[in-house]
Amino acid sequence: MRLSFFHIGKGEFSTCSPKENSELYYAVLGGLGQFGIITRARVALEPAPKRVKWLRLFYSDFSAFTRDQESLISKNERRDNKALNYLEGMLLLNQGPQDLSFYPVSAYARINSLVTKYGIIYCLEAAKYYYDDRESRVEKELLDLLKGNLGFQPDFMFEKDVTYMEFLNRVRSSELFLRSKGQWEVPHPWLNLFVPESRILDFNSGVLKNIILKQKIPAGIVLIYPMNRNKWDDKMSVVIPDEDVFYVVSMLHSSGFNKWEAYDNQNKEILQFCDDAGIKVKPYLGHYETQEDWINHFGSKWESFRARKALFDPKMILSPGQRIFNNN
Repeated sequence: MRLSFFHIGKGEFSTCSPKENSELYYAVLGGLGQFGIITRARVALEPAPKRVKWLRLFYSDFSAFTRDQESLISKNERRDNKALNYLEGMLLLNQGPQDLSFYPVSAYARINSLVTKYGIIYCLEAAKYYYDDRESRVEKELLDLLKGNLGFQPDFMFEKDVTYMEFLNRVRSSELFLRSKGQWEVPHPWLNLFVPESRILDFNSGVLKNIILKQKIPAGIVLIYPMNRNKWDDKMSVVIPDEDVFYVVSMLHSSGFNKWEAYDNQNKEILQFCDDAGIKVKPYLGHYETQEDWINHFGSKWESFRARKALFDPKMILSPGQRIFNNN
């Protein structure tokens, strides 16, 4: 990827990539808008697949859910030809309406009954891309995958075969669902966290079960899936947990205009719980009131972050409201 920037602080344009002006390139990745304004991006393209085998598998056991996700992404590390092209986890919670548009209508009652029984159902969403002439091969690869030691509920596997464009546009159904409930053009007090793999079970019991589920606030969309640290270049500004595997947890709330404070308070409670329990989460888009908190957030990257600020925005014009370099 190649990026073009305008530096307000220096009054000049720059182009950067991993090999050209690389310091600026890596600074802006997770740089929270502190180093310049992106005016153009050039991204390499490749031929798109035609179709997608799209699966959703239900779990009642969180340990099995995380174990299977980590096992599946490890296939990508080994460059296994049978590896999935897409993997994401999400929650179905026994509070508020569920978006069941993916599933056959005949399964609605069974799904609702399962969610009611366990309170939380963990859904593993997976996809395998293919061209028309490879459908039988992809079917066999998925069958071999499912015949392994995956621990999902055997009667709760759902599959679709869709065009690649239909898969890319999958969020549209969630948008239409939220619009139908009057929850689209409203405040969205989201919380996005990177959670160390070693503490993800504690996060499940302490946050998902004992905060989100117990408070019975309609939770919206909650995503949870693992990532391999070696896919993230340490030269980037973004801060992630110092473990080989960590989890992305995104709580994508939709609130009424008079109810956003309940979600905001819940987000604060989650962060406080993690701090008290010693779970070293890192917010993807952090919000802190003091520079001391920002220094703690960036940890070992703070000095390089500060040096990059002096280099690319010496007058400290960009994004002062984040209070990273001032408390005004």
